[in-house]
Amino acid sequence: MEVPQQLGSPGVSKWDIRHKIWDYMEANNLADFPRPVHHRIPNFKDAPRASARLPDLQEFQSARTVKVNPDAPQKNARFLTLEARKALLVPTPRLRTGLFNRIIPPPGATKEMLRKCATSQGVRDYSVPVGLDAKVHVDLVVVGSVAVSEKVVSHFLTAGCRIGKGEGFADLEYAMMVSMGAVREDTVVVTAVHDCQVVDIPEDLLGDHDLTVDYILTPTRIIKTGCRYPKPQGILWHKISHEMLGKIPVLKNLRHREKQEGKDVALKDEQRDVPAAGKPVRVAKKSRPESCSFQDQASLSQASPEGGASPDSSPLPDAPVAVYVGSIPQGTRVGELKDALRQCHATPARLIWQGAQHRAFLNYDDKATADAAVVALQGLSLHGSPLRVELSRSQLSKTGSRPR
Repeated sequence: MEVPQQLGSPGVSKWDIRHKIWDYMEANNLADFPRPVHHRIPNFKDAPRASARLPDLQEFQSARTVKVNPDAPQKNARFLTLEARKALLVPTPRLRTGLFNRIIPPPGATKEMLRKCATSQGVRDYSVPVGLDAKVHVDLVVVGSVAVSEKVVSHFLTAGCRIGKGEGFADLEYAMMVSMGAVREDTVVVTAVHDCQVVDIPEDLLGDHDLTVDYILTPTRIIKTGCRYPKPQGILWHKISHEMLGKIPVLKNLRHREKQEGKDVALKDEQRDVPAAGKPVRVAKKSRPESCSFQDQASLSQASPEGGASPDSSPLPDAPVAVYVGSIPQGTRVGELKDALRQCHATPARLIWQGAQHRAFLNYDDKATADAAVVALQGLSLHGSPLRVELSRSQLSKTGSRPR
């Protein structure tokens, strides 16, 4: 079977790689329930074989506490951890009720009972929450992945790079464990994937918040990446929004602690994304060559004809501006719209999803950015149906404009 390793050519985006992996697994019937695997950590038919290699690792054998993600492909990894009589920590779904729970099997649990404890239902039925004050030391971390890189192929391709499903929870979980002192710089990170998920990943796709892996387990082999790229050193508060903070209560508690310690905990919403003098503006790569990204459009609209700052620019933040997206086809998932926005480089500061009404509202930091997003999203379609994209009516009434 040919593995699509060539996905990591220069200029490719994380979403390009994700979609090609998801499409490949579905097209070749490698995927397993739940399907389709798009916008998930993909489950695959040989997932138990990949995780079965975990006990072969010396780091697993010596570990006392193992943290394993709650996704379907890692169910066997959770079972093997329990079978080895190690402490198993599993993150709470989307971190809504805490960081992680410890799975406590019933006394004298049989192998079949341990398998039940390793399922998503078992995680709910046989777990107790682990508080921030608990003195937890995690010896080994097992994460899910959509794609990982095996080796250094050239100066721009790095071994041990990992791409998740795009929501950032595994990266944030690790950063939160750093913040509470549960992991160290040398804590080993393992992922279990299908062989087709091992591809070349350009290093420039890696951010300072991205988690890298030390071992890759597949149904056919164990790969030691020798990754030298540093893992997250803690929570990057300047990348956390107030909206995310509101959805993850444990994050609020960690922020309060770090603030008391005198650390900089200013959030993304509290900082103006204004480049320092003489520092070039970072422009996102274009995924659609026929039109420039909305960041490019915003930069142009905010600049004076001579290329300098606009004379009416102000250091104070502008009021958020909403963009209306209508005619969303029935059955569309919010993840599909988010994906399309990323592909157009038009990700908003906040997305308000009203799928039942076939619409959504995108909030941007200022009107110039919103105007540019409207331009970048013209002609956008989902499931073959063109979307209606324009400034929201409330915004148009402020400017005296009318909808087209």
